[in-house]
Amino acid sequence: MFISTKKFIGFPCAHRQWRDAGHCKFIHGYSREFTFWFKASALDEKSWVMDFGGFREFKSFLEDTFDHSCLINKDDPELDLFRDMDKKGIIKLRILDNVGMEGTSQFLHSKMNEFLTQKTNGRVWCFRVETRENEKNSGIYEEDSKGKAV
Repeated sequence: MFISTKKFIGFPCAHRQWRDAGHCKFIHGYSREFTFWFKASALDEKSWVMDFGGFREFKSFLEDTFDHSCLINKDDPELDLFRDMDKKGIIKLRILDNVGMEGTSQFLHSKMNEFLTQKTNGRVWCFRVETRENEKNSGIYEEDSKGKAV
């Protein structure tokens, strides 16, 4: 089995954890970075797991989703307020199931595997994603060899 990684850095965005009783309930932001781990049982014609130059489309998706965005959970009780701010051009709203580092990693794991299936015809798959909000904190989503969450 061959493994490679790809890191994307520099995605400044804001979010809030509305369920938190502490300061994380307030809108706050970080410049997120994402690391993806890939597996392949066979290398491509260039002897690579994945051509790192082949991620341009996925990077565009990351930029659209995270760059200068306000990430809000789909069940946030103030979602209508955030939608109003988006309509007025105050924020670039992106609604996720879970805006936390772990939830973002799970979301990106799914999106990356959709991309890889299309790009490599299933030869390469993503088995682990780390979303980092700063040098101290990150959340990881990982699946086992059968494609199930670990």
